[in-house]
Amino acid sequence: MAAPYQSPISPGRSWYEDSVGERPRYPTLDGSLDVDTLIVGGGFTGLSAALHLAARGVDVALLEAARLGDGASGRNGGQFGTGQRQWPEDLEGEIGFERSRALFDMAEDAKAHLHEMMEAHSIDADYRPGQLSLVHKRRYIESYRRHAEILAERYGYPHARFLGREETQARLGSPHYHAGVLDEGTGHLHPMKLLVGTGRAAARAGARLFENTPVTRLSHRDGRIEAETPFGTVRAERALMAVNAHGERLDRANAAHVMPIRSFIAATEPLAEPERVLPGGEAADDSRFVVRYFRKTPDNRLLFGGREAYSSAQGDITGQIRRQVASIWPHLGAVGFTHAWGGSVGVTLPRMPYVASPRPGLTVIGGFSGHGVLLSHYTGRLYAERVMGNRDRLADLEALRIPAFPGGSTLRAPLLFLAMTWYALRDRF
Repeated sequence: MAAPYQSPISPGRSWYEDSVGERPRYPTLDGSLDVDTLIVGGGFTGLSAALHLAARGVDVALLEAARLGDGASGRNGGQFGTGQRQWPEDLEGEIGFERSRALFDMAEDAKAHLHEMMEAHSIDADYRPGQLSLVHKRRYIESYRRHAEILAERYGYPHARFLGREETQARLGSPHYHAGVLDEGTGHLHPMKLLVGTGRAAARAGARLFENTPVTRLSHRDGRIEAETPFGTVRAERALMAVNAHGERLDRANAAHVMPIRSFIAATEPLAEPERVLPGGEAADDSRFVVRYFRKTPDNRLLFGGREAYSSAQGDITGQIRRQVASIWPHLGAVGFTHAWGGSVGVTLPRMPYVASPRPGLTVIGGFSGHGVLLSHYTGRLYAERVMGNRDRLADLEALRIPAFPGGSTLRAPLLFLAMTWYALRDRF
């Protein structure tokens, strides 16, 4: 019997891989191609762009270095969220109310797009409604209360409401948190099912998808983009680089602005008393800078993410996560884990997406900073709109000022490690 597939770019085997059913395989590039549009990266952004372009008759080829879903798009926490990664009231201080409201409305459109796309292509991704944002320190209570009020009063979003301590504890099944916000206008899903369904839809539309085809060099020659691979060269009028945390060697500007960090998740065995944990079925995240995020699966496992690493180190995934689970639900201190996995997430300094056009014909999209389930799929659609000459809503994200990480390629990881260690200590005290 063959050993289970292990991603070459992400540690561990996920519960998603073992619950998605048969995962389609796509060919490796064999020879050179000339196409209208080249896409590098087979996650949500790349596959969405391929689907929307191919559906409009554009000749598009997508190159993925590993298998579709091996990156963060197929291995994440599955939570939508609302708005951008930064709260809109925080963005207001930087870019003003009008632009902050426009970005919030864009994120709401991204929600609608995902639901419409899943319905149009018959993708059942186990969507369930509800999101709890939990307060782990008393001094944050008033900011969370005000956040719910601002969403309703200034951003026309009536779906979030503040929860006091008693209701928070009832919805969580634990007294661990002081308060929270319940968002009934968002939810969570099985990201690998969404990714597999999007890939199938893109292939049916005519996109040419290639797995196990790493791009070793991107260049510009005779007015066209050239992507060199070990198996041939793809030439295109334009290219989208949608590799998020995996593009350090392809574009220096992307490497300077998007930092890969490791995030880890573990899945328990089906809970013996599932009604004692998140009885309403919501997903949850908390107010820590090194955020903890968790939810139950349809078969009543607890998926819990709560560990990050800022180097290639992996170590014991389940040990730390078990301690975090037990701190919230002591009765789960000895629960069994069936899966533990990690992946690289692309983050930017301001935790907002990085969209840029560093060379003629090349667009880079990434750096979703843990908010990619909602936004990355949608930005693929926005890229297709740009290519087709429709309204260029991608420009609203491109206009954001995303500074490069300090320290260059040599020092940025150690500097980020020191900064994250400081914030982790602040989470505790």
